[in-house]
Amino acid sequence: MTNRDQDLQYFIDACFAAFDQTVSDPEGRRSIAEIFRLLALLGEQREGGGTRMPACVHLHNALHVSPATESLRRTLDAFRAIEPKITWRRREDTTGTASENFNDGHANGMIIGPGGIELRSDVWLGVTLMAPKTRYPDHTHAPEETYLVMSEGEFQHGESSWFSPGVGGTFYNPPGIWHAMRSVEKPLLAFWALRPCTGRANSTD
Repeated sequence: MTNRDQDLQYFIDACFAAFDQTVSDPEGRRSIAEIFRLLALLGEQREGGGTRMPACVHLHNALHVSPATESLRRTLDAFRAIEPKITWRRREDTTGTASENFNDGHANGMIIGPGGIELRSDVWLGVTLMAPKTRYPDHTHAPEETYLVMSEGEFQHGESSWFSPGVGGTFYNPPGIWHAMRSVEKPLLAFWALRPCTGRANSTD
């Protein structure tokens, strides 16, 4: 592969600008800088188109937001262009903490990483979509992780109370921390970036 898919490159550039302008946590900034520095190198492009899950019926409403900055608007526009190439998947609730509607009420899409549009093992860049009033299960994984939240919704990590980052909000999860999320009256959409090489990944987000 000598050239990256143009739409994917546009998304990477827009996403980096959005993360860079919004992430304030020092560890999050370090992690994001490392991830996008690695993404300057090309990976293997997966052949074929994407597939959707039942929760993807909420994608249109999830994308119907008005971000405050140009970098966030560009990220959403770029995501719309690559979304048909994403293979959306479910995860299992192994802790019994998800809502009853979780199975059909959520979908995870790997943009870059295992099964992604670009196949990588060194960095993961993905997205989570949830139907209204859906709770994601408590989960943990070895890699550190930074979220970029593109809708209303609530999150929890470690011993924290539930908090709402808001559209364009970010937060950093240290390696191994337990965390969860839940949508409210509208669908939830959030991007996440991980460095699996900092520890063995045992779950997708």
